[in-house]
Amino acid sequence: MNFAFSEEQEMLRDSARRFLEEKSDSATVRALMETEAGYDEGLWAEIAEQGWQAMAIPEQYGGAGFTILEQIVLMEEMGRSLFPVPFLASAILAANTLLVGGSEEQKAASLPGIATGERIWTLAVTEESGRWDAGGVEATAKRDGDDYIINGVKTFVLDGHIADTLIVAARTGSQVEAEEDVSLFVVPAESAGLSRTKLDTMDQTRPLATIELSDVRIPVSNRIGEEGVAWPIVETVSDTAVV
Repeated sequence: MNFAFSEEQEMLRDSARRFLEEKSDSATVRALMETEAGYDEGLWAEIAEQGWQAMAIPEQYGGAGFTILEQIVLMEEMGRSLFPVPFLASAILAANTLLVGGSEEQKAASLPGIATGERIWTLAVTEESGRWDAGGVEATAKRDGDDYIINGVKTFVLDGHIADTLIVAARTGSQVEAEEDVSLFVVPAESAGLSRTKLDTMDQTRPLATIELSDVRIPVSNRIGEEGVAWPIVETVSDTAVV
């Protein structure tokens, strides 16, 4: 069985390629790699006007209601031109985490900002061990009344230095390496006790950061799903992002 993109998807590809050939030449990419942010806010706004960030977000949450196939077309063209924008972090990793695990209230409150590009989100899972499994999550989230207090260090966080909001994986139980003790939390970047440092990496078109959380207090309503249900969500989102 042969697979082929539809005529509409190929039209999207042609449009994206023309835009990127004009806006993301090698000189522009190299210049952006030297900046602290690592991306151009103006270009980010331009692709938002074209609906790129909204592409696979359902219409009821401010998106365009297309599918992962349209995102694949865009990602192929962005990769072809090394387009340095926080698209993977925000429109794919974070948006899909909310779509898979978030409540209706969380989706309605958060996805429209991602779809318009006005808010940049990212997913913070890995730590200093570099492990991408539940056992690698050592950050803790302790219940304190109507809040959680989060402590730990996340690293290799994609676009973590510029994200407005992070979705942080932390351990809510005492079992070391147990999948059922990992939970996800929405953490605003301006939270007291949160600091972040951009890392020096080989590929500056996809910047990474270390996030330190020291007694960061967030409300229980910022938890995504119930306690201990995070890891299947992370795996589903990871599979989608790999594709």
